[in-house]
Amino acid sequence: MSGLCVAVLVGSAGCYLLKLAGLAVPGSLLERPWVRRTADLVPVALLAALVAVQVVGEGQRLVLDARAAGLAAAVVLLVVRAPFLAVVAGSAATAAVLRLLAG
Repeated sequence: MSGLCVAVLVGSAGCYLLKLAGLAVPGSLLERPWVRRTADLVPVALLAALVAVQVVGEGQRLVLDARAAGLAAAVVLLVVRAPFLAVVAGSAATAAVLRLLAG
């Protein structure tokens, strides 16, 4: 069996065991207010971190370019409660125009 097959099988088993561990948590623990609050906020924090890394990171450097302007445009459109497609189109158009102007 190749190393890749072993890695896939070990990873699959690890994912299954992690899922099984989540099902084994007692319900009384999950009903605590701080657990519920944390469970609600963790996905938001992870998504924000991923967006930040993708927008201002390039390798080992921090970069402010058209991606940051596109994110700023998306934030403005979200604040004014624009529809989701308008947010995506507006942020993409902002980044595209800035990249076009920057050459």
